[in-house]
Amino acid sequence: MKLSTVVEKLGLECMTPELKGAADDVTGGYVSDLLSDVLANGPKGGVLITVQVHLNVVAVAVHAEMAAVIFAMDRRPEEPVRKKAVDEGIALYVSSLTAFEIVGRLYEMGLRGLHA
Repeated sequence: MKLSTVVEKLGLECMTPELKGAADDVTGGYVSDLLSDVLANGPKGGVLITVQVHLNVVAVAVHAEMAAVIFAMDRRPEEPVRKKAVDEGIALYVSSLTAFEIVGRLYEMGLRGLHA
C-alpha cells in the first residue's frame, strides 16, 4: 500500500514535509507504546501507530526499519524529535483519531500486521 494513500484517506497531518515521497510503500502496520515491543515485532517498511512522542520513538523506528510513525490523539513531537526524524528519513504524521480508530481504518483499507 502507498503511504500517500494512507495519509490521504486518514487525513493525516505531515510533520516532515522535507521527506515528501520518501518510503512511499508501506508493508504493514504495528501499534504499541512499548518500544521494546516495537523493536521485536515492528514490520520492516511498516507504519508505527503510537502516542509516544519522544526521541526514542524515532530511534526505534529507524532500528526496526519502519517507513513512518503516526502519532495518535493529536500528540505532537517537539522540534528536536522532528528534526531527527528528517535526518533519519522517518516520516512523521499526526492524527486526531485514537490509536484504536487509526488501526481499524488501516485494517479496513487492507493493511495488515505481521500475523494477520
